[in-house]
Amino acid sequence: MNSEVLTPVLDWLDLAGVAIFALTGALIAAREKQTFVTLAFFALLTGVGGGTVRDLLIGAPVFWIHDGMVAVVCLAIALLAWFTPTRWWDGKLLDVADGLGLTAYAVLGTAKALEYGVPPVPAAMMGVVTGTVGGIIRDVIAGRPSILMRPELYVTAAALSATLTVAGEFVPLARSAVWVIAAASGFGLRLAAIRWSLALPAYQRD
Repeated sequence: MNSEVLTPVLDWLDLAGVAIFALTGALIAAREKQTFVTLAFFALLTGVGGGTVRDLLIGAPVFWIHDGMVAVVCLAIALLAWFTPTRWWDGKLLDVADGLGLTAYAVLGTAKALEYGVPPVPAAMMGVVTGTVGGIIRDVIAGRPSILMRPELYVTAAALSATLTVAGEFVPLARSAVWVIAAASGFGLRLAAIRWSLALPAYQRD
């Protein structure tokens, strides 16, 4: 993380997103009865994948290369997954935690892109990339259907948080307040999608 650009609020959002996504990656490897090395690999890949792509695209130093805490968090999460039964994480709890990480990361990615001079629309897209690409890469390597191939409101929640973060640049509110509102709004949409199975309409034309 670049201390000249990111504030402490964004730093905490970054680590929270990394930890939650790392857990989802490690648990997939655990459910497949893989070794600890594979758990650690999936934790790191999922935790930093979206942020790495974002940083490469906006010309920023790759955040986890310059902040040793990120890799430590991923390793700690892999250890947590290794020493706990996967049944502890079954049900909606992990989906809820993943939704929180998704929207926090979308806010972080958008805010960082804006600070690096990226225009509003591409900055919002960088927020979506930050929140979703790690999970997409994880699913591809694990041979699982990607979240992009399901109609449920997932990427849409990240897009809402990213869009509100950009919109906050044009209203007289403190950035920290904008980030909280943006993350909470996207998270609320994701919770609603989990609770009521909300989904976008699928293409129907032949």
